Amino acid sequence: MSNPMSYEGRNVVVTGAYSGVGAALVGLLADLGAASITALDIKEPTGPITRYIPTNMGDPVAIDEAAAAIDAPVHALFNNAGIAATFSPADVMRVNTLGLMRLTDALLPKIPAGGAVVNTASIAGMNWPAHQAEITELLSIDDWDKAVAWVEEHPEVVADGYMFSKECVQIFTMQAARGMLANGVRIASACPAPIDTPLLPDFKKTMGEQMIDWTAANSGGRYVTASEVANLLAYLGSDAASFVSGVNVNIDNAFQGSVITGQVDFGELAG
Repeated sequence: MSNPMSYEGRNVVVTGAYSGVGAALVGLLADLGAASITALDIKEPTGPITRYIPTNMGDPVAIDEAAAAIDAPVHALFNNAGIAATFSPADVMRVNTLGLMRLTDALLPKIPAGGAVVNTASIAGMNWPAHQAEITELLSIDDWDKAVAWVEEHPEVVADGYMFSKECVQIFTMQAARGMLANGVRIASACPAPIDTPLLPDFKKTMGEQMIDWTAANSGGRYVTASEVANLLAYLGSDAASFVSGVNVNIDNAFQGSVITGQVDFGELAG
């Protein structure tokens, strides 16, 4: 029986491949036999990539140029690039949500049946039901400048940008799945708890060290590793997940499930 996790003969695109989860994913995809790995990032990765295209995922012109430079077929697109709220809310939304959507739309015609789009979201987006109407409104805007304007006009909803950006990614993943299904393409997202990567200090700075450490304490007492997240991403993009689409898969060691079932006490944060 062939290995359903194999990427042999497959061309993949990975954004945010320079470090952390992206770097771990590139190494894993190479080990799984990927025929080519195209990396889009503002810094050139040192891992086993086939091609590097310098790309600012917050710049629509750069995204369009990168997409045009990528030859079909693209068997798996991994939208992994993301920034923390150390940047402005508009910048966070540009990279984490608007850029992700724009690249997906641009490359979708190059993804054959059986291919997949895999997004790196976050459990930070778990509160999307509270903002579903606003997110649906934003995602319906197909003009980049108008979408950025919407973000700037709704500071009470967007806040520092990070949590809202990941809420948007989760809804985009669910919303886009049915349309992609008609072409035989899947889409799913991985939603990690705090990850032990070079970005962790930025998240502690913006979300608060107490919040990050409390979340880790309620996720088995540690941070999830970049390799563990990469394993899930590779699974979602492979034939092993051939009937998995339109879902946000938590990788949080029971954190969200414990919250939903009332087993985690948020009062501890105030203590």
